Amino acid sequence: MYEKLFTDDKLHEECGVVGVFSENSEITSQLVYYGLFALQHRGQESAGIAINIGGGIEYRKNMGLVTEVFTDDIIKKLKGGIAIGHVRYSTTGDSLAENAQPLVVKCKGTTLALAHNGNLVNAIALKELLEDSGVIFQSSTDTEVVANLLSRNYHGDMIKSVKNVSEIIKGAFAFVIMTEKELIGVRDPFGLRPLCIGKRSDGYVMASESCAVSAMGAEFVRDVEPGEIVVINEKGIESIKSSKYAKRRSCIFEFVYFARPDSTIDGINVYQARFNAGRLLAKEAPVEADLVFSVPDSGTPAAIGYAQELGIPYGLGLIKNRYAKRTFIEPKQELREQGVKIKLSVLKEIVKGKRVVMVDDSIVRGTTSRRIVQMIKEAGATEVHVRVASPPITHSCFFGIDTPFRRYLIGAIKTVEEIREFIKADSLHYLSLKGLIKSTGDDNFCIACLNGDYPMEVPNFD
Repeated sequence: MYEKLFTDDKLHEECGVVGVFSENSEITSQLVYYGLFALQHRGQESAGIAINIGGGIEYRKNMGLVTEVFTDDIIKKLKGGIAIGHVRYSTTGDSLAENAQPLVVKCKGTTLALAHNGNLVNAIALKELLEDSGVIFQSSTDTEVVANLLSRNYHGDMIKSVKNVSEIIKGAFAFVIMTEKELIGVRDPFGLRPLCIGKRSDGYVMASESCAVSAMGAEFVRDVEPGEIVVINEKGIESIKSSKYAKRRSCIFEFVYFARPDSTIDGINVYQARFNAGRLLAKEAPVEADLVFSVPDSGTPAAIGYAQELGIPYGLGLIKNRYAKRTFIEPKQELREQGVKIKLSVLKEIVKGKRVVMVDDSIVRGTTSRRIVQMIKEAGATEVHVRVASPPITHSCFFGIDTPFRRYLIGAIKTVEEIREFIKADSLHYLSLKGLIKSTGDDNFCIACLNGDYPMEVPNFD
C-alpha cells in the first residue's frame, strides 16, 4: 500500500461519490454513469454502481475506468429508481477488486449499499473492536468498518443508525448510502470532504462536485452542510442537522489541485480561486521573463493569472499525454524518470532561447519538478523560473488525500533555497499561506498539510 506513496511525486485524488433518486427508473443508471465520468479525475483505480431493482439491490463494480467497467449493455440492465456510484483511488486499503465500491451488505432483513470518500482516523481501533466481537472482514477498507457499524446499529430505522454511526466514526467522510427505499447523504462535522445536492424534474442527485451535478442534467441546489444528513425518498428531501457545532474546515487542496476547475465547492469557484492564486503569486514573486506556462492541467488557471498580472505572454510550454499511466507503476527510478517524458513533452520551438516561468500547483517530492526543469533546459530555455501556487507541503494528510510520510515530503526536509538547488531552477517561489487563503475569499479550511494544524487528533506514522 505504501510503496506508491514513496515513489510518486504528486498528491493523489481521493474518491468520487454519486447518488440518484429518480422517478424514471429507465435512466437512473445512465445518470450515475455520467456523474462518475465527470468525477473520473478523483479516482481511476476502480468504479462501481449499485442500484435498487425490484426492492433489492444489485451492483456492478470492477477495477478500471468508468468506461472500462461499464458498457452500454450493462447500463441498460441496471434499471431502478435509486442508485449510487463510486470511483476510487485507494487511501485506505490496497488497490484490489475486493476493495472496489459501493459495498453492498445485508443486515437484519434489509439491504444497504455504501460509497465513501474520505478517511477515518479511528478505523483501525473500530475494526479491532468489531473483530473481537466476531465480525469477519472481506476487504481492507475503512468503508467496510462503517458498513458493519451501520448494520450493528440498525434496529428498523436506518436514519437513526446513520446518526449513531456518524457520532462514532472520526475523520473525513462524505457518504452516499442507499437502502431499498431511500437515498442518504452524510458529510463529516468539519466538512473536510465535499458533497452537494442537485435537483432534476424527476428527482434529486448528490455528488462530490457540482461538475457531476451538471453532468447528470441537474440544477445545483446547495452543498451538504458539515455534519448534515440528507434523506431523499418518495416524500421528498429531508435535512437532519448535527447538534454538535464544529467550524467548517474544507480541504484547501480541493481548490489547489483535486477538484475540476468548473466545480464550485462551499460557495467557492475552483477556477477563480486558482486564477486568483496565480495573480497573488505574481505580486509576491514577480520575475522578468518572456513566457509563462503551466504544468498541466491543474496549474493552468494559476499560470494564466500569473501571466496576466505581470503582462507576460502565456503559452503552451508543456504538452500532457492524457492517456499515460502514472509514473509510480514503474519500480525503478530510471524508468520512473522516463515516465515523466511519456506523460509530458516540451514544445521546443516555443521555449528555445527564452526566459520561461513554469507554474505548478504544488511540489510533493520534487523529483518530477527536477526532471521537468531539466527537460525544459535541454529544449533550449535560457532560464527556468518555477512558481508554485501553494505553500510548501510539510505534513502528511490523514483525511483521504494520498500523501507520503512526512520524511518523504521535500517541503518538510528542505528549505526553499535547498529545493531550488535540488530541482535546478534559476529561481523558485511558493505562494504564501496568507496568499492562498486570500485567493479563495474564505478562511474556513483544513490547512494541516501546510502547517500541521490538524482539526482532530491523528495517528503518528512519521
